[in-house]
Amino acid sequence: MDVRKAIFAGSWYPGSEQACRQEIEQFIKHNVSVSSKNIKRVGGIVPHAGWRFSGQIACNVIYCLKGLQDPDVVVVFGMHLPADAPNIMMPKGAWETPLGLIRVHEELSQMLNKRFNFNIETTTEYYQDNTIELQLPLIKYFFPDAKIVAMGVPANLSSIEIGKMVVKYANQLGLSIKVLGSTDLTHYGPHYGMTSKGGGRDAVNWVRYENDRRVVELMMDMEPEKVINEAMINKNACCPGAVAAAISAIKQLGATESESLVYATSYDKNPSDSFVGYAGIIF
Repeated sequence: MDVRKAIFAGSWYPGSEQACRQEIEQFIKHNVSVSSKNIKRVGGIVPHAGWRFSGQIACNVIYCLKGLQDPDVVVVFGMHLPADAPNIMMPKGAWETPLGLIRVHEELSQMLNKRFNFNIETTTEYYQDNTIELQLPLIKYFFPDAKIVAMGVPANLSSIEIGKMVVKYANQLGLSIKVLGSTDLTHYGPHYGMTSKGGGRDAVNWVRYENDRRVVELMMDMEPEKVINEAMINKNACCPGAVAAAISAIKQLGATESESLVYATSYDKNPSDSFVGYAGIIF
């Protein structure tokens, strides 16, 4: 089987199986619990910075998606793509993780590829992308037998349609799925070219309580088109297409409620004049 190498292992997250498992188990000890409602959880929004900064949040979301039965497929939407970018997918092969391989669900991938135009990646020719890879060891840990369909989708309305169709095709194939949308939030400071609110704690509070709050509330309200518009105007989500596609799929799976698990910024762990916001949301 052709295998796509894990490029960020050993830098953005641990490179060995033992170290990965140990870090995930530490994350679990500090997870925030979801509400006591006994309802099916179908998907979530996860951040994708190095595990030092946002691994705890992503782990929390994926942990909370566990139910009585593991899904057949985990669908992951990600990649930093502008509105005019192509859709991107690796429709066959497997992804390497320190915890073992995750195979692509080729039948579901091919159905999507026939319906939509995708730029095709292979296991040897692909974009170096952290938005998807950072989730893979967590997916393998919590859903060891699940396959994956991972897509990069741009910040436009076609991504909303892709989200709907992935659920339709999964249903046709009799597959159970969980859905993740991968994005970080506001990138603030001179390193990112955003300094309109000065620096220090005032800037952090503006990001946390104003700029990020607006887009997080739209995510929780399950408004995919509004998420794209908000992010394009105020630069408070770096992968709005991925979020929109995920929310579209999540709604198609029947979700009617959302819950914000955690919000944090990189400033919380490393105070700096440049920092990034992160949110973990469950649907």
